[in-house]
Amino acid sequence: MTMPDDDIYTPPRSRSGQSFRTRAPGRGPVIDQEGRELPEPDLHTRFEGTRFDFGHAAANPFGELTREQRLARLDAIAKLLDVAFIVPGTNFRYGIDGLIGLIPVVGDIITTAISLWLVREARALGAPWYITARMLANVALDGAVGLVPVAGDAFDVMFRANVRNVRMLKRWLDRQPRA
Repeated sequence: MTMPDDDIYTPPRSRSGQSFRTRAPGRGPVIDQEGRELPEPDLHTRFEGTRFDFGHAAANPFGELTREQRLARLDAIAKLLDVAFIVPGTNFRYGIDGLIGLIPVVGDIITTAISLWLVREARALGAPWYITARMLANVALDGAVGLVPVAGDAFDVMFRANVRNVRMLKRWLDRQPRA
């Protein structure tokens, strides 16, 4: 590989005429077992025919659920997050939201993201803006106060934003006429 006199660099080419344009400086071409230069794979052409269809039931297991199934799933997730476990010998309930929230900052971000997913699902079920706004306010309060080291974790266990949000969504859905 030599530099021409006019200081214009032309990248080396394989026998097929393809340029090795993205090779690191100082690295030669890739050669197969028979001594032929291999062109660098082009990722744009390699994945050209690949398509992801998340709307189809085979690709998305939650894509074709009924309203009742979605609501039951939201209820189960909310209970898992807020009231899944009982402290032995007491009637005090807590969920994985309180446990994950014990991890400083990261735990609260994770549980807030899951709570925001519940709000998104409520919106997908047709909840109006004022219901989702109240749900977002509950999530924001739960997430913001949950960031405070010890008192925030106690508040996180007692406030139960996810159960409140699902209960609010169920009340709204019960008042809607069935189609």
